[in-house]
Amino acid sequence: MSDNNSTNNNKALKQRDQIAKEYKWDIEAMYPDETQWDKDVADSIKAAEEFKRFEGRITESADTLYEALAEKDAIWQKLEHAYVYAAMRKDEDNRVTKYQTMDDKCGSALAKASAAMSFFAPELLAAPEEKILSFIDENPKLKQYEFVLKDALREKKHVLTAAEENILAQLSEVTGATNDVFKMLNNADLNFGTIVDEDGDTVNLTHGNYITFMESHDRNVRKAAFTNMYEAYKELINTIAVNYNYNTKNDVVSARIRKYSSARQAALSGGNIPEEVYDNLIEVVNEYLPVLHRYIELRKKVLGVDELKMYDVYVPLVQLPKKDIPYEEALKIMQEGLAPLGEEYLAQVDRGTKEGWIDVYENQGKTSGAYSFGSYDSKPYILLNYTNTLKDVFTIVHEMGHSMHSYYTRKTQPFTYGDHSIFTAEVASTVNESLLMQHLLATETDPEMKKYLINYYIEEFRTTLFRQTMFAEFELASHREVEAGGVLTAEWLCETYDALNKKYFGPALAEDEYIKYEWARIPHFYRGFYVYQYATGYSAATAISKKILTEGPQARDNYIEFLKSGSSDYPVELLKIAGVDMSGPEPIRMAMETFKSLVDELEKML
Repeated sequence: MSDNNSTNNNKALKQRDQIAKEYKWDIEAMYPDETQWDKDVADSIKAAEEFKRFEGRITESADTLYEALAEKDAIWQKLEHAYVYAAMRKDEDNRVTKYQTMDDKCGSALAKASAAMSFFAPELLAAPEEKILSFIDENPKLKQYEFVLKDALREKKHVLTAAEENILAQLSEVTGATNDVFKMLNNADLNFGTIVDEDGDTVNLTHGNYITFMESHDRNVRKAAFTNMYEAYKELINTIAVNYNYNTKNDVVSARIRKYSSARQAALSGGNIPEEVYDNLIEVVNEYLPVLHRYIELRKKVLGVDELKMYDVYVPLVQLPKKDIPYEEALKIMQEGLAPLGEEYLAQVDRGTKEGWIDVYENQGKTSGAYSFGSYDSKPYILLNYTNTLKDVFTIVHEMGHSMHSYYTRKTQPFTYGDHSIFTAEVASTVNESLLMQHLLATETDPEMKKYLINYYIEEFRTTLFRQTMFAEFELASHREVEAGGVLTAEWLCETYDALNKKYFGPALAEDEYIKYEWARIPHFYRGFYVYQYATGYSAATAISKKILTEGPQARDNYIEFLKSGSSDYPVELLKIAGVDMSGPEPIRMAMETFKSLVDELEKML
């Protein structure tokens, strides 16, 4: 799921109304009449205010508790629907003031509703545990909320008094400031200048085209893009360091207020993720760094450079045979690649592509990148910016994985469990990518294309498993520094990042004066201890896709059961349904072995 909100206003792009209807998502289905949207927002705020009638009464009886839980769900369900609609409408064209306003209005409504209902958790947890548990036995309707209630009891010691929770809920509009400041700097104020591309044209360097330039086979283009990008961050490095220091402080102070032993424990606690999961990931990935070093060495040899620089790391080692893949063909490839998931899965994917799930092409003002989104009551929508490349085919398959996860979950679970943690969400998208890759490798007859695909697959491992684990190490180091009373200065952040980069890339990579600034451009660092889940998700997905391909229908059915489970249990428990136990290092080791065999194969082919 990409949360890349920068927009690309290329003048040659079509306006929104010039895109054919069959290539746009059917978002009107959410609110055929927008006056209903206004009503929903107003009704939700009113209902949240009226919810205060439960104050002091939450645990007076099993029936009252059920009524309060059901009403709380109903308020969030309606508000979520309104919020998703406004956010997606804004993403269609970020220049439309009406949808900017609606989006802001939803942000305020969410904060107001949170504050109005903030007494609920502290009051629930003030009651004796055995009283709550006896209510579950007393009222059969409370069975639905058993997991939620037991989970709340687990977190009991970290919930504050009603008055304190209310203050924190109201402060939520302020505590997100560092993220907003970074977004503004990153998307609005930073200017990366112009570079000369492969065709000799002068073009603006943007977040959107940076990676394309880093994959260019013209080394001068790569170097110019890399230098321009990091010169811009270097200019602002002290400001960004102060901002990130306060962001990290916010994590540390919040954890302290809620009586957690560390910011990491606080971040992992929500999903009841054992901290060993984080440590296992770093440990096993570090164990396999020599394999990554071998790949970097191979890269240096194949590129034929005296010194391998950071700007040489993304360029494919094999030129992609030129091929345009029209959108309709991409859908066909998706059907073939996902065949191991069975007829029912494929039929639903097909329906989704015909029933307005997907917004396909870029238009002026549209949010760049790709994501899967939607409310409990809407279609599981997909935003794309399709440009006929093989990479775009992988993007569709990835986002369809998320959307099918949402589809199965919402069909099976009540609203209470109708969402996913990132820990499980990334599994659904990556299983799809993994199956597509195995299909392409098995059916490809052109040796050059096969080499390209293996290199592409290795890069997926490098950029997801290795890179995100390196980020996870950086986050752990920076939070521990603040917890020990230190300050994250620009110098400390750059030195720490540079040392990690050297450890991961190994001796084949030459000294680089710019890479130490890379931490400053990673938006995910503003969501503490978030990125490690991309790496664990990738490991779990690699193990699951292998099971589906080798064990057949039973493994597939187990996986579909997992897709239906939503958030009805803790992530580590849910993944066991699909046959993977993330509490130990095995799935990560299994993924690393797959990486090793790919590097072995590429070494033989090149």
